[in-house]
Amino acid sequence: MSTENHQQTFEKVVRPHFDRLYRLAWRLTGQKAEAEDLFQELLIKAFRKLDDLVHIEEPGSWLARVMYNLFIDERRRFARRRMHTVEEGEIAGDGLDGLPGTDDPAWNHERLERMKTLDRALSKLSEEHRLLLLLHDTEGYKMTEIHGLTGTPIGTIKSRLHRARARLREILSDDGTFF
Repeated sequence: MSTENHQQTFEKVVRPHFDRLYRLAWRLTGQKAEAEDLFQELLIKAFRKLDDLVHIEEPGSWLARVMYNLFIDERRRFARRRMHTVEEGEIAGDGLDGLPGTDDPAWNHERLERMKTLDRALSKLSEEHRLLLLLHDTEGYKMTEIHGLTGTPIGTIKSRLHRARARLREILSDDGTFF
């Protein structure tokens, strides 16, 4: 396949999944820079495997699974490295404060505070529960897609999702900020 044909095929097969894959990368990593790195790593891998990818019936699911595996591999490598603690505010970045709002400052402030509260509550969940809630409830992945990503049986996904939601409600009600 010529380089030009290869690029056109890549555009046709992979580009329609860019938005969803980037959101998945962001949900997995929780940080813009890490999400961009993960997304780029996936695109490089997809470009190299394009000849195989064109024959896959659901390329979006395959790409999501590869991204999830890349994420897990990176987490394992990171866990073997020495950890450094970082104080709040030590790392520069917009975080939630960089989100766009409306022309109503009071509404924007309330929205931002609710998002920060939810973000803090999500951070108190186990990694498994947080990821499952974000994939299913926020990003709209179906149970079968999550099964394809993680290899976890659907029944187990359902029960973990139920426990994750219950734990999130508990955390939010303990904080007095259940909404």
